[in-house]
Amino acid sequence: MWAGGNMWTSLLRWLTDMGMAVRMNVAAFKEGLRAKVDKLHAATRPAAQAGAQIIYERARINAPVSDEMHYFHIRGKKYGPYAPGNLRDSVYQVFSKSNSYKDVSTYHISWNKDKAPYGYVYEWGNSKRGAKSFIARSVIETRAQVREAIKARYIEEVNK
Repeated sequence: MWAGGNMWTSLLRWLTDMGMAVRMNVAAFKEGLRAKVDKLHAATRPAAQAGAQIIYERARINAPVSDEMHYFHIRGKKYGPYAPGNLRDSVYQVFSKSNSYKDVSTYHISWNKDKAPYGYVYEWGNSKRGAKSFIARSVIETRAQVREAIKARYIEEVNK
């Protein structure tokens, strides 16, 4: 029934042959799509930060806190004294420009190794004691809550 291609191609040829033509300027449509994509991209950083904030807060809760001033030893050298809560207070979150792109925003959550160099031993352990992770544990414990916070903040940003 429709010669030379699919139905729509044939219909368009028939209309053109009959002296009719359909032209559509899609520039405004494309511009609207570009604006929407830009808005979607802009929503990724605040959404990622909402999730990072939850992990950061849990990491501060999970960080071990000693009862009194403490020291640590590496290869016979003594470091300290460190105040109770020093490791907890050294936990930070930071936006990573080098690991982020238009549609991916990355935050790092860790402890400041200059303020609490012994944090590595707690997070990863050593030959004398096992790990008592507080960063990785915080990520695992808050996974569902983080997903919900990211989703809610992303939708909020897109609908502004």
